[in-house]
This record gives sequence, C-alpha cells and structure tokens, in this order.
Amino acid sequence: MPLLQTASHPASQASTDITRLALIRSWLWALPLFLSLGFVLGVLLWARNNEAEERVLQRQTMISDALSTEAQLRAKLDDEIGHLRELASRLQGQAPTAASLSAQPELNAGLRRLWLSVTWLDARNRIQAQLPAAIEGQRAVEEDGLSLHLTAPVGAKGDEGILVVRYAPALLLKRGVPWWLGHKYDIQMVDSADQVIASSVEGSVRLAQGTRPSYRVSFPGPLRASPLTESALTDAALELTLRDPPAATIRPLALVLIAGFLPLIAGASWLLRRQVRRISRAEAAWRTEAAWRRAMEDSALVGLRARDAEGRLLYVNRTFCDMVGFSAADLLGQRPPMPYWPPDALEEMTARNRLNLAGHAPREGFEARWRHADGHTLEVMVFESPLVDAAGRQIGWMGSIIDIAERKRLEEGERRQIEAMSNNARLTMLGEVASTLAHELNQPLTAIASYNAGIGNSLAKLGVTDATVLGALQRLGQQAAHAGRIVQRIREFLTRREPQREACDLQQVITDAVALLSRELSRAQVQVNLQLAQDLPPLFADAVLIEQVLINLVRNAADALQARADGRRIEVRSSRATSSAAGLEFLRVDVMDNGPGLGGRRIETLCAPFYSTRREGMGMGLAICRSIIEAHQGVLDAGECALGGARFSFSLPLHGLESDAAGSGESEHD
Repeated sequence: MPLLQTASHPASQASTDITRLALIRSWLWALPLFLSLGFVLGVLLWARNNEAEERVLQRQTMISDALSTEAQLRAKLDDEIGHLRELASRLQGQAPTAASLSAQPELNAGLRRLWLSVTWLDARNRIQAQLPAAIEGQRAVEEDGLSLHLTAPVGAKGDEGILVVRYAPALLLKRGVPWWLGHKYDIQMVDSADQVIASSVEGSVRLAQGTRPSYRVSFPGPLRASPLTESALTDAALELTLRDPPAATIRPLALVLIAGFLPLIAGASWLLRRQVRRISRAEAAWRTEAAWRRAMEDSALVGLRARDAEGRLLYVNRTFCDMVGFSAADLLGQRPPMPYWPPDALEEMTARNRLNLAGHAPREGFEARWRHADGHTLEVMVFESPLVDAAGRQIGWMGSIIDIAERKRLEEGERRQIEAMSNNARLTMLGEVASTLAHELNQPLTAIASYNAGIGNSLAKLGVTDATVLGALQRLGQQAAHAGRIVQRIREFLTRREPQREACDLQQVITDAVALLSRELSRAQVQVNLQLAQDLPPLFADAVLIEQVLINLVRNAADALQARADGRRIEVRSSRATSSAAGLEFLRVDVMDNGPGLGGRRIETLCAPFYSTRREGMGMGLAICRSIIEAHQGVLDAGECALGGARFSFSLPLHGLESDAAGSGESEHD
C-alpha cells in the first residue's frame, strides 16, 4: 500500500498543476482589462502631478526671466551712462553750443538708440544748448508718459556744466528687452502704489491682468525723474505678466479616458477572450507537427533562418545557432541590425538587407561577412528564397547559410602570396632605380657646391662685401651640402645599411624640417603651430632621416588641407612618454591637421607600398617613413585627432637606442 500511494502522488500533483494552468489561461484574457484600469488611474495621477510640476516650473521660469530682464535693462542703462560720459569727455573744453553738440557722432548714435533729447546745463543749471530743439505742440510717440533722465558732468569736476539725457522708460522696455521675452510676457515698470511708470504694450496691463501669473522684481537702479536732484525712484519695480498661461487638462483628459478608452478596452478584452479559446484549441493540433519539423531541421548541416517582411527573425535551426554562437532565444524576434553583424560594416549590411527584403537577392547566392559571438569573423554564403504561408502568400524570406571560411582562407593565402611576389619585384626595381638616381645626383650636387665655393672665393678676391649676396651664397652652399647628405643617407638606407645614429636635438630637427617647408606652406596658406616640450633628452638617431620623415608627414598634411577653403592648420607636438609594459622611455612626435581625415583607413593600408590617396602620388612616401622609423626601433601610427582631421605619430625609444649606439661604438673601436 505505501508503494502505491508513493507512486500516485506525483501523478496527482501533475494533474493539479495542469488544472491550475488551465484556470490561469481561462482568465488570462481579463489581464489587459485590469491593466487598462490601472493605466487610467496612473494617467490621471500623472496628469495631476504634471500640472502641479508645470505650475512650479512656470513660476521658476518667470522668476528667472524677471531677473534676467532686470539685469539686461540695468546693463542697458549702464551702457547708456557710459556713452553719455564719453560724450561729456569729448565736449570738455568746447563752447556749450548746439553746434558743439551736433558735431559729436556719439550724440546722433544716442538719439537713434534711446535718447529723446540732450541738454547742456551750466554750473547754475541754466540751459546752454539742447538737441533736438523743443518745438511747441510736437511730441514723439516715445515721449508719451513719464520721462527719466541721465546726467554726466562736463569737465574734471563738473565746472563746465552738466549733460542731461532725457529718455522714455517705455522705449527702454521696447529696445532693452529681448523679443522672445516681449512675445512671452507683458512687461511694465510700476511703483509701490501700483502706478504704471512704463509698459512694453500700449495701455496698462494692471486692469486686464486678471488671474494671469505675474512676478515683480525690484528695479530702483539709476531711475531719476529730475536731472536736478540726486534722489532716485527707490520704489520702482519690474513686473512680468504671462500672456498665454496654459489651460488645465485634467478634466478633459479624464472625460476622454472614461468615455472612450474604457469601453474600447472592454470590447477588446471580450474579443481577446474568444481568441484565446480558439488558440487553445488549435495549440494542441500544431504542437505535434512542430515537434516533427524541429527534429528534421535540427538534423540538417546547413544553417537555416526564416524572416518576415520586415527582417525580423522568425526561426533558426541548431546549425545556424552553432555557426553564429548565439542561442535561439537570443536571436528570435531580433530586427536588423543583427547581433552577428560586424560593427564596422553595419551600413553595408543594412543596405544589403534592404535589397534582400525587396526581393533583389541573387539566386546564385551572395557572400557575407558575419561575426561570431566570441568575436572571430565568419565568411558565409547566403541563399535566399521566398517564405510562403498555407494560403500561398509570401510572408518573408527563408535563408540557407553555408560556412565558406576555409575556402576563403585558402583563396586569400594564394592571393597574398602572388601580391607579395609582385610587390617584392617592384620594390627591388624601385631600390635599384633610387640607388642609381642617388649616385647620379651626387655629381651635380658636388658641382653646385664647387661652383658656389668658387664664386665665393672670386667675390672675396674682388673685395665684394655685400652681406645679402654673400649670405645667399652661404645658404646655397648649405642647402647643396644638406641635399647631398639626404641623397647619401637615402641611398645607404635603400641599400639596407644601418642608419648613422648620433646624438641630436629632436626640437631642432622638427624646427629645421618645418623651416625647409616654410615657403611651400606659406604659398598653400597653411598655418603651422609648434607645441614642443621643453628639456627633452638628446635622441640617438639619424637626424637627416628623421627630418625627412617629418618633412613627408607635414607635406602630406598640407596636401590634405587643400580641400579646405580657409582655416588650414597643422600642429606639430613633441612629448616624452613611458611604456608601463616594457619600462622604456620614448620621444613622441604628433603631426595633426584639420583636414578631411583618414576616412576609416588604417596605418597598415596607408603604409602599403604603391598605395596613395593622390592621383599623382607614387605611394612610397609613408612606406619609406615607416621603414625609417622601424629601423630606429620606433613605431609609426595614424588616427583621428581633436582638430577634426588626421594624426600621424611616431615614437622613438631612448634607452634602447642609446645602448645600440654604445654597442655600435664599441664595435667600431674594436
């Protein structure tokens, strides 16, 4: 008996679970109705709280705008006082006449800005001159209402009189307040008795204000009603009144939700209840069929995926999941961009996906590059075919995917071998041509140096002491000798000899390289900014070759800047860095520009032999620069910079090169 009872307990527990699950499913349709009721209550509470927050925010904004307006008007008055004092200083020592006033451009500018009139009073407050002259019965529109005054003494202590400027506070509000504040608020000046001093709109706003929100800030400032007294309007204030306050929305929103939304959700819940019952009856019918189909598709060695018309994944088999490294749960329902697309090719994959969904996928298949979940790259061949439903309508696309990584690897190895052989042949020929040119250029350069020395000796015998001519001949000889050293070093470098390293000042090398290109950069309207670190240690390197590297990098930057109409800038920086991994110190040089940038190209591509972004370029400049830097045990790098363009950098080690220099010195000594 105990055995039978023990065996029957799991069966009864499973039956209870099934019954509970059926009960939950039978009432699952009512869940949207309950959620909708909760949503309605939440929206009502949110709307109420939102209106309260908007009122607080509106009050804070009004206070901030009032303080900002007060500050701007005060700054406007301070500016006018400054102009008035400037006019008073210009009139010092002149006769107090209308002609003296009218001759001052500051007067005309003030009348165009804010001033209504300018009066020159003597020490006894008698009018000496006034512009514009008062005409009885004629008043400007800006003169309506209260007028205020600004004063400034003429002379060191006001002994030549006082200048009095009369202005309308209404005009001050119109011209001193930004247009967006004037459009948003009715702005006026009032006193402590709520009497309107000035207003930004015609008529008083006090009577029509009603329940509109307003805020008042004290604004005594330099507001003087009379020019003959020092007292100011201490009770003046600036008041902002909101023109169009937002209307309350809680009550209409509640009516819409109750009268419209709830009946609709009730009807939708009833339809959902009927649909749930139908789905429950159909679920048992297709469950067995789905199990058979899953078993057959998982046994295939080809990756399968099904997508709808929008590109959403509907189905993937086990082979596809193993191929990309993601589980079916992670993939199903995903929309483009897919997690197995490479991040650096999202635009290309998106364009290809758009063509495939439009039905333009080639029937013979197409190659694609995907990324496995662990990061390595996949090369696949994709075949797309229409996915149709039971009614014969196309609902998406079915794809078959084959991994072709091994085949691509073999093809790429063969291609690289052929390309390497071709490049080696071209480099060998280029080295021979360069060596021949270097040999042939030595003779004319030596002849130039000899002729230059001969001319110098002849001029010395003739007694010519013109510093300009002798200086030009000296610089000609220096440049010829420098060109000879460059040709000799490049020839030795191309014949695979070690660079002639010696202690050199990196700052001087950079300065000389930029100086050699000064005329060329000036013609190209390129501004070069040198940011060189101080107290750098001496560098053991071939100064001539390092200088050529800098010349090539700066010239490349100048060529790239020709695409800009103006504002062409190049920055050359030097710094000292330490490698935490190797424990070595480096001297680093950065050449940056504000040109079009690298366009996503990496340093390996840019330094490839015979690769050039210019139509007339040979594609050997950066390749030779990289070889020179690597011969010095350094690193050449490229990337984007803060100026918006490209950055080329190279780092040269300090300790390693010093040891090499010492070792080479010992070998030569032995």
